[in-house]
Amino acid sequence: MKAYVFPGQGAQFTGMGKELYENSALAKELFEKANEILGFSITDIMFEGTAEALKETKVTQPAVFLHSVILAKTLNIKPDMVAGHSLGEFSALVANGTLSFEDGLKLVSQRAIAMQKACEITPSTMAAVLNLEDKIVEDICASIDGVVVAANYNCPGQLVISGEYKAVELACEKMKEAGAKRALILPVGGAFHSPMMEPAREELAAAIEATTFSTPSCPVYQNVTATAVSDANEIKKNLIIQLTAPVRWTQSVQQMIKDGATSFTEVGPGKVLVGLVNKIDKEVETISA
Repeated sequence: MKAYVFPGQGAQFTGMGKELYENSALAKELFEKANEILGFSITDIMFEGTAEALKETKVTQPAVFLHSVILAKTLNIKPDMVAGHSLGEFSALVANGTLSFEDGLKLVSQRAIAMQKACEITPSTMAAVLNLEDKIVEDICASIDGVVVAANYNCPGQLVISGEYKAVELACEKMKEAGAKRALILPVGGAFHSPMMEPAREELAAAIEATTFSTPSCPVYQNVTATAVSDANEIKKNLIIQLTAPVRWTQSVQQMIKDGATSFTEVGPGKVLVGLVNKIDKEVETISA
């Protein structure tokens, strides 16, 4: 069975999607439609913009989504199962027919703006913790005064924590004392997948509720549950919870393999997810589209 996976924020690079735009009439049409929907020329920033301009959450999220979804459409993929890392879940939902291209893009744009606003309320950040058991990371987070939680279970031995700046800094010190190889603050806009995103969750919930979700052509393994979901209403519910809940990537990939995935194809910029899948299971075939 073929699994298709879609990357999230952080996979962007200057020049992304340019080749697609120049070599495919369909891609060009979809990129132009995206400029119209967003009300600004995102293609200019994607193809020629600085890394700094591309790093803004309101640009990054639609840019990564567009690269993934348009590439998937030009390849005419037929997945047996899909999953996306954080933002990538929206790309996955267009790939399996749950969301239309237009609705997916509008939601991603609204999500990005809502998250940007939430980031501006309180100084917050994320940090990568390497070579420490999940349980130890969770226990240290629970022991800290202030908001800090496990946010991304990326692969065994790689967990990202998220929360208030001071709480994350303190947690990093304790992680190192507990034997972490590294505990490194990440260059991100704020504390994604933590309670700090509650204002964004409320805003996004209204937008998601107002959007039509169709029955998918194949199950999506959602970040929140790490299980196969095919019910449109359940997909909606999990997508809303996702902003303040952890990304269970390790568990999602393990479940997909258990359910029969024999190959994982990453669709979109970069090769981050292929790398993570290889660390989760060395036997499974990985392809970068």
